[in-house]
Amino acid sequence: MTSGLPDDFQFGHAALRVSDADNALDFYVNKIGLVLRERTDTAAMLGTSEAGVLRLDFVPGISPRNYKETGLYHVAILVPDRPALGAAIARLASNNVKLGAADHLVSEAIYLWDPDNNGIEIYRDRPREEWVWHRDQVQMANRPLDFEGLLSQPGVEALAKAPVKAGTRIGHIHLEVDDLIKARKFYGEVVGFSPTATLPGAQFLSAGGYHHHLGTNIWDSRNGPPPSPDTAGISLMTLELADGASMQALKARLESAQIATVVSSEAFEFFDPWQTLISVKLRA
Repeated sequence: MTSGLPDDFQFGHAALRVSDADNALDFYVNKIGLVLRERTDTAAMLGTSEAGVLRLDFVPGISPRNYKETGLYHVAILVPDRPALGAAIARLASNNVKLGAADHLVSEAIYLWDPDNNGIEIYRDRPREEWVWHRDQVQMANRPLDFEGLLSQPGVEALAKAPVKAGTRIGHIHLEVDDLIKARKFYGEVVGFSPTATLPGAQFLSAGGYHHHLGTNIWDSRNGPPPSPDTAGISLMTLELADGASMQALKARLESAQIATVVSSEAFEFFDPWQTLISVKLRA
């Protein structure tokens, strides 16, 4: 399976707009279990003991995420194994956090919403050899999640009392768009992801044969407006590439499509058609 992005592509950290620093930090640190790595008056970087995963941008007075607008659907936090997902469920249950859940065949996932209605997924991948492909399309589904099996994993009780495991990172990002054809052209032909699955009103794309790095849907946002800066949502997603040649190839595709880029010393940035800021950088 090929794409314009390298097979070892990964997301770096993402950023979300939130309205209240203390409420957001209580949710992400005490209930989800992320580590507070750095905080200023305007933002906080959360993650593991090893790396940043999610930045919170404090924007007092903004409204909750509006799903009629384009922009964020959810940011998906990938945990390294099944006990880590069981621990996430146990930690959230002890804090009375409302969850959605699904077994997607390629992964097991829970869904929740932060105090500003930003969507969050926490999931673990099944081994790749268990994924079923039909040519270039991966088989996914929405089946009941095995809560009992997850909560009975070894070490769950102790893990639920500790911060999230090292290796936890952003696994994929799901966006709301106004038009799926436009999204597939931009994120497929220009950015370089390959399509891997479709559902009514949604499509999924990836690099390197992953089930999906990116989801786009029009379930609530068909022909919808861009996200307002006065609502919560996604501020940034970071694409991490392993070599300069891949970065230059992506930059060339963007310039060929007349997408403006802004270059800094170690990265470049651009906006998608739905005003999401994207930063491209070399993996450390």
